[in-house]
Amino acid sequence: MIDLASMVALRAVDTHGSVVAAADALGFTPSAVSQQVKRLERQVGVPLLERIGRGVMLTHAGRHLVDEGSRLLADMESLESGLHEQTTTVAGRLRLTAFSTAMRGLVAPVARELLAAHPELALTLSEREPWDTIDLVATGHSEIGVVHSWGDVPLSIPDHLVTTELHRDVADVIVHRDHPLAQLAKVTPHDLVAEDWIATPEGTICRQWLNRMYAGTGHLPRIAHVSMEFDSHLALVRAGLGIALVPRMGRADLGEELVDVRVVDPVPTREILGLHRRTMAASPAVAAVLAALAGQNSGQQSGQKSGESSGQNSSGQNSAEASD
Repeated sequence: MIDLASMVALRAVDTHGSVVAAADALGFTPSAVSQQVKRLERQVGVPLLERIGRGVMLTHAGRHLVDEGSRLLADMESLESGLHEQTTTVAGRLRLTAFSTAMRGLVAPVARELLAAHPELALTLSEREPWDTIDLVATGHSEIGVVHSWGDVPLSIPDHLVTTELHRDVADVIVHRDHPLAQLAKVTPHDLVAEDWIATPEGTICRQWLNRMYAGTGHLPRIAHVSMEFDSHLALVRAGLGIALVPRMGRADLGEELVDVRVVDPVPTREILGLHRRTMAASPAVAAVLAALAGQNSGQQSGQKSGESSGQNSSGQNSAEASD
């Protein structure tokens, strides 16, 4: 009898290209993954992997086993979800993958209460970029993903994944309090063409949106410094090295040195989406996690609206935001 856990390990090796990368994705040691693959080879009686340089690839038999076995794993997943639905039990281990600001602003605030309310539920958390998250959920290496989609920047989601809108987040331009822009209630991209930017690396979704935001200005953003983390962006702006476009969700306190300025025409907005496979649609555990994440953001939105109605921006500076 073919061991299903070993099938999952083989599929992970195929997806990630090496035993080490597969182990990282599954939360196992490389030795454990190697043993699972070897166990599977003994069960089927043929080699399933061959070494290519520093990586590995599937043999012809391995490819057949992964392609055919993926349907079997999907059926088993659907069967398990259906059983949990019958008992309405929020139980089992879910792997949740999210981008960094969602991990800080969405997942972390609800995780403790969620696990306390459902003692039979276990979460394994992993922080990845949206494209990686989509791939992990699509290939069965994560049960729930949280991704963001900026405006018209394309985000390709396979048909066998279900999306749930969790929140709509807005980004502001962050400037030093001594910067001339700090005195403005709002800016447009035309006001920013001469500014030095601190931005995420080329190819990231946030960088793509920053480039598209400049459409119609006849310019591209002038990138002075590149950093992956928004916390680093804030530190560099605090040092007077440029300005940055930083989302509100999961954003660290700006303190007294930084000011957030609203952007219009267009407003930098990103849609926060939860993802899961259709085979898990009946899972009470998946439903409970997504409901908790959506509820967390409903509270955040109410708080933001309350702050805006008092005539303050999110760093506490007096502004005319409420008039727009």
